[in-house]
Amino acid sequence: MEDNKGNGENNRILNPELQDKIDELAVIIDKSKLKDYVDLINDPLRLIYVNFIMGLARGLGMAIGFSALAALVFYILRSWVNLPLIGQGIAKLLDIIDAYR
Repeated sequence: MEDNKGNGENNRILNPELQDKIDELAVIIDKSKLKDYVDLINDPLRLIYVNFIMGLARGLGMAIGFSALAALVFYILRSWVNLPLIGQGIAKLLDIIDAYR
């Protein structure tokens, strides 16, 4: 029987099924980028920096998205001003919005 506790020359395990499972697990761990995650957790300043940048990106995205949505709603309300019943209420709302500009 061979001794697999050598200096790393023979890293294969005698049981091929077990070795296949270990190789499969190694590929899964490598794909999950576990090392990158552990490195990020172990470096608090980098973690704070990454979270700060992500927060800025989210805030900017929300601001742009809300502006686009508000512009779309404003555009639709402008087209509804000519309707008899809805038009009066929307006209007042648009006057209020214009007063705050």
